[in-house]
Amino acid sequence: MIYIELVCVLVTGLEPDFLYPLQNVTIPQGRDATFTCVVKNLGGYRVSPSSSTSGDHSGGAKARVAWIKADTKAILAIHEHVITNNARLSVTHNDQNTWTLNIRGARKEDGGVYMCQVNTNPMKSQSAFLEVVIPPDIISEETSNDLMVPEGGSAKLVCKARGYPKPDIVWKREDGSEIISRAGLSGGKTKTPTAEGEILVLSKVTRSEMGAYLCIASNGVPPSVSKRIMLHVHFHPMVQVPNQLVGAPTGTNVTLVCHVEASPKAINYWTRESGGTLFFNDRYPSFGVHVARVFFRANRWNCAQVASAFQGGEEEEEEEEEEEENKDREKGVDVYVGRGSRIM
Repeated sequence: MIYIELVCVLVTGLEPDFLYPLQNVTIPQGRDATFTCVVKNLGGYRVSPSSSTSGDHSGGAKARVAWIKADTKAILAIHEHVITNNARLSVTHNDQNTWTLNIRGARKEDGGVYMCQVNTNPMKSQSAFLEVVIPPDIISEETSNDLMVPEGGSAKLVCKARGYPKPDIVWKREDGSEIISRAGLSGGKTKTPTAEGEILVLSKVTRSEMGAYLCIASNGVPPSVSKRIMLHVHFHPMVQVPNQLVGAPTGTNVTLVCHVEASPKAINYWTRESGGTLFFNDRYPSFGVHVARVFFRANRWNCAQVASAFQGGEEEEEEEEEEEENKDREKGVDVYVGRGSRIM
């Protein structure tokens, strides 16, 4: 007699597998992020409640898809049920084979590795990385404001910015002029259109370096931001008189011209050797002193400055005190009057 042993094998469905890889995501802070996990053959697969030597999985449960934050090992959701108490997280399922993890208003702390896992035996999973980037922002309280230095001194400009990735700082001059760097005791100069780094040191500054400097922060996440820092360089007044000898017929008008360069703006005035001081006003415009009528005599006028901010002018008749005169920078103009006209 021949015995035939029949073996009955229970087929519980094809083993689930991922149809597409999980994609890395990079988004600016505040935007929504999504991870999409597509699993095939999940519907007919059953998971055994415990290991069985008989291989009978007929009582097993359906396989489930779970979302896990890999770096913290926190279970976020199982199938469509959110486990975490983060109200910004949700899971959607298209009733087929696609599960989507939604992160609303992503924050920097949301960044990290996310895992889509299927509870097969052994487990199957795939991972992707979420990078939350933050555009640069100037830290006002740690960044220089407008500053003043004397000519020949040093200026230190500081610019700090926050953001992710860490922003790079570039300096440039607003008018397009080059930035001058001087090397230690040697005094060697290097001119460049831009400079890099949070700190810009300008040594032995000259008046030509006065102006607006732009601190620009960028990290590849738009928009870049900048701050305008004004550098004021103070220096003593310098006087230039184009015509130091002016002649005019008696009774005619004459204009005396005096060019002044100073920082801060100087108070400019004219003095007469015979006595008296004239400040600029409506009668004597700021482009020079216009003598309304030249009389039959010669005289000498001195163009002088006080190195301080202009406060408004008026005509003065008394002499400046001696100590104030020592602070001035003066240059004179000799006025000669032609004879032959009657004094008015």
